[in-house]
Amino acid sequence: MAQQTATRAPVPEVRPWPALFALCLGFFMILVDTTIVTVATPAIISDLHADVNSVVWVTSAYLLAYAVPVLITGRLGDRYGPKNLYLVGLTVFTLASLWCGLTTSIEMLIAARVLQGLGAGILTPQTMSVITRIFPADKRGQAMALWGATAGVATLVGPILGGILVDALGWQWIFFINIPVGIVGFVLAVRWVPKLEIRMHKFDWLGVALSGIGMFLLVFGIQQGHKYHWNAWVMASIVGGLVVFALFVLWQHVNTQEPLVPLSLFHDRNFSISNFAISTMSFTATAMGFPTMLYAQLVRGYSPLQSALLFVPMAVMSIVLAPIVGRFTDRVHPRILTGAGFLITAVAIFLLSRTLTADGPVWPILATFALLGIGMAGIWAPLAATATRNLPMQMAGAGSGVYNATRQVGAVLGSAAIAVLLDSRIAAHGLSGGAEPDGALQQLPAIVREPFSSAMADTLLLPVGVLMLGFVSVLFFQLPRHLMARKEQAAQPEPAALRPSSRV
Repeated sequence: MAQQTATRAPVPEVRPWPALFALCLGFFMILVDTTIVTVATPAIISDLHADVNSVVWVTSAYLLAYAVPVLITGRLGDRYGPKNLYLVGLTVFTLASLWCGLTTSIEMLIAARVLQGLGAGILTPQTMSVITRIFPADKRGQAMALWGATAGVATLVGPILGGILVDALGWQWIFFINIPVGIVGFVLAVRWVPKLEIRMHKFDWLGVALSGIGMFLLVFGIQQGHKYHWNAWVMASIVGGLVVFALFVLWQHVNTQEPLVPLSLFHDRNFSISNFAISTMSFTATAMGFPTMLYAQLVRGYSPLQSALLFVPMAVMSIVLAPIVGRFTDRVHPRILTGAGFLITAVAIFLLSRTLTADGPVWPILATFALLGIGMAGIWAPLAATATRNLPMQMAGAGSGVYNATRQVGAVLGSAAIAVLLDSRIAAHGLSGGAEPDGALQQLPAIVREPFSSAMADTLLLPVGVLMLGFVSVLFFQLPRHLMARKEQAAQPEPAALRPSSRV
């Protein structure tokens, strides 16, 4: 009975594109919140009298709570219906956003962000799972390209929207804005997202426990390492997380019933590579925001809105190129689009690190952000489409959970690593305790602007190195099955009856 499929059938005449729009609206909202806080960092520091490490936890706590449950919630969607889980996640996220805006201390804000991240972790895998199940194979690439482009554009729009809201209304409104969007998204999802058949899986509770504990120990240890000078308990947390993860993989291998993560998913090379590559891209997107925003506001003296406008060329190029890249996603080898995307993005961030000077012109910064938008357009959508290209229907929830988990692991590691590196490079340039924002939203004194700029520029070299790992990985993509079939069909000789006659 446990394996029996419920009798609930898909709703007749499913309208996949309206459903996709409804899903992408909620998905866009929760991804905006992964980066929207970066531009509000100085304002939160000032208003809540917090230090840099505490405010970094406002993002890290969200990302951690987002990342831990996605493996679980993907399978819960298979069991209880992806539409139901999507609506629950959207409701939790929206209510948590209200709590975030009403908080008056950094500790309460971090707690509210944890709940917000939990809602996001419930919602996200359902979007990918529904797309896999309602779109036919020949349309799924375009749909996943739009889904992937939504992820990329949301990551870019976050700082811009955050700057507008912080400048005009205050940092609280980066959370209040989610309330009307969440309500509209809920109504659209109720109307347009179909109820799909559910599968009565056996639930891998041991896998759930091992994955959650391993994820938490590893990320928490990395985040706190620099603050506590990599002492014994920090190292024990990191090593313990790795050990628990190893046990999790071993259990998934020996579990003969229904493992939380079927390791057979990784028999598809493209799925495996896509997961690694998206983690490097998410690492970069999260990591680059903090030093860039601190530089713009503390060295240049820009307001939050002015700082956010630096991202406009990146967002514009990414949005303009998204539909073009989407059309090519089903037609060309994935290594062409993703390889070019990773290489251009790495070059752009390296050039950006060279332009962060105390008194240089602003146009080179804008030009590098435009180049960034070109590169990122070739990464988000093609990776999402390639990861799910050969995903069987019965693996929709599990595959979606794995892909979103690795994406969020990359983001949370980027947030943790950049916090460590920021402290380290500020100290290396002789500014420890004297140049970090301490509650005043003011431009730094002229004497420390250049060394502070150099410290921020140094930190950007980390995402460059991580991106090059992503670039190397995507070079090993295989030709997708649909392109291989098309190539074989084109190579077949034309039937004799259809050949033009050679007689005169």
